[in-house]
Amino acid sequence: MTLTIDDARRILAGQPFNSLVGGRITLFREGEATLQIPIRDELRQQFGLVHGGVLAYAADNVLTFAAGSVLGPNVLTAGFTITYLRPAAGTTLRAEAKVISATRRQALCHCEIYSDEADRAPVLVAAAQGTTKLIEKAA
Repeated sequence: MTLTIDDARRILAGQPFNSLVGGRITLFREGEATLQIPIRDELRQQFGLVHGGVLAYAADNVLTFAAGSVLGPNVLTAGFTITYLRPAAGTTLRAEAKVISATRRQALCHCEIYSDEADRAPVLVAAAQGTTKLIEKAA
C-alpha cells in the first residue's frame, strides 16, 4: 500500500500523545520523512533546553514514518538508539529520517535532528538509528 503525505498526517493526528508535543509531518515520500516540532516552554527542562524525551519522541516517530513509507501503515518501532550531540534550543525541532535498508517486513532507518531558528544556521542536536517492523493489523 502506497501512503501519501495526507495519510501520514492522518496517522500522526491519530496519536493522542502527539497532540501534547505538537509535531507535524512536513515531508513524506518513499524512504524519507520529516517531522517538525515547535519549541515551546512546556517542552523544556529545568535549564531551559528542550527535554531529551522530546528529542527521543521526534526520533522514534520520524524513524517509523520513514519506514512506513516503504512498508505501509502497520508498523511499530522495534528499537532505536539516540545520541545527543548538543543542547537543543531555537524555535523548531526538525527531525529528518531516511531508510537505509528494507526487507518486506522491516526497515533500518537513520535520523538527524536539527534545532532551527530564524537568521541562524541549523544546529545538529541529535542523531538516531532504528529498526521498524511490519505488524499484523491490530483489531
